[in-house]
Amino acid sequence: MQTLKNLFSKRVFYYFGEISKIPHGSGDMQEIADYCVGFAQKHSLRYYLDDAKNVIVYKPATKGFEKAEPVILQGHLDMVCQKTADSKIDFLRDGLELYLDGDFLKAKGTTLGADNGIAVAMILSILESDEFSHPEIEAVFTTDEEIGMLGATALDMSKLNAKRMINLDSEDEGVVTVSCAGGADVKIILPILRQKKNGAALKLTLCGLLGGHSGVDINKNRLNADILMGRILNEIAENVQFDIISVNGGDKVNAITNRCEAVVLTQNEEELINEFNTCLEQIKTEINSFENGFEYDVLSVGSGEFNVMDRSSTSGVIFALCQIPNGIIKMSEDIENLVETSLNLGILKTEENAVIFNSALRSNKEADLRKLMAEMVSFAEKTNAESYVSGYYPPWEYRASSPLRETYKAVYKRLYNKDAKCEAIHAGLECAVFASRIEDIDCIAIGPTLCDVHTVNEKADIYSIDRTYKLLLEILGDLK
Repeated sequence: MQTLKNLFSKRVFYYFGEISKIPHGSGDMQEIADYCVGFAQKHSLRYYLDDAKNVIVYKPATKGFEKAEPVILQGHLDMVCQKTADSKIDFLRDGLELYLDGDFLKAKGTTLGADNGIAVAMILSILESDEFSHPEIEAVFTTDEEIGMLGATALDMSKLNAKRMINLDSEDEGVVTVSCAGGADVKIILPILRQKKNGAALKLTLCGLLGGHSGVDINKNRLNADILMGRILNEIAENVQFDIISVNGGDKVNAITNRCEAVVLTQNEEELINEFNTCLEQIKTEINSFENGFEYDVLSVGSGEFNVMDRSSTSGVIFALCQIPNGIIKMSEDIENLVETSLNLGILKTEENAVIFNSALRSNKEADLRKLMAEMVSFAEKTNAESYVSGYYPPWEYRASSPLRETYKAVYKRLYNKDAKCEAIHAGLECAVFASRIEDIDCIAIGPTLCDVHTVNEKADIYSIDRTYKLLLEILGDLK
């Protein structure tokens, strides 16, 4: 039976254990960067440290590989810090408490940080060893990936000579990732006018939708509660007059909103409630096969004078909710079943003088991402709203010709006698930053099986880590 002590006798797991002793949540990079610098100094390896705490460690080629092109091995140093309600850990001061659960490595009451600590541990193990054949290695440890790829964006790419790169931030063994989406956030601020008005106020609530990640789950037919609320308000407005006081849904721009609340004022309370219930029963019948947890509620807030949106503003907000682009825009023509371009209305927020629409845009093609950004700006102009684009990061576009991808596929076939899967993802990877700034770089992303990352249930398959490490060494040995 595997024990933690036996596991840590293997160098990859030893280094993961060492990393886990060091606080390294996003934004807290000094100590983990110092550890990497100390490692380089201990092993007499040349290194580079920048102001963003990125670290590059250089290792010369082994005998017989002196003329081979160099290769980048890349992972990020930061982890997402989440803990259970009863956990006493201070992520700024304490290490993680690791334990084994069958074939899985976990952390007690917290995220494990295998995303991307396992990558860092693999790379350190390779840098330490003289037993493996490889070309010159440029080991790149970036910072603050989880909060916007900040380290990679700040990195001086002139410090790198390699034109091929293996990123180790994938989470599915046997899958090589060959493309990822770029993205941007667009905030639309729709001005509203208010007036004092008497009537009965009602709170309309939609909840229980599945929601999910706006990249990974955008193709799973999951309804957006904000968009659904727009449809409902529009249908009710055809039969009953009302004014909107507020409409709010979602708190993360990259999450498909699963709850939305609208507070409205009417002089026809009973009629509006009946219309709402009739409309929602019909919708519930329509969506029950794929959103069977959906619920709705209407609650009286009271009668009296309220500060409501005027008629023009109420109509404008409903129009915007019904017309704002959302969901899948385009499927890939190169990769089967890949959502190539999409956007998600993740935050809908009412303020005193405006309604805010925050959307996350994604595309695996640069031109399509730019086009979608322009369309959102145009939509804002047509609705007399202001728009702001922020958080742009480039896509990593699929390469029809990739020698590194072909090497991976050949090695995988040789080791396991089956074909590897090549996939693109509709989410971001640091490969995109490198590909946008190093001309003609050839990238792949691989990794072991990790489950429930970014949650307190995160776990890493220890045998998958062993196999992925062996695969990585075999790939390096083929890169002559």
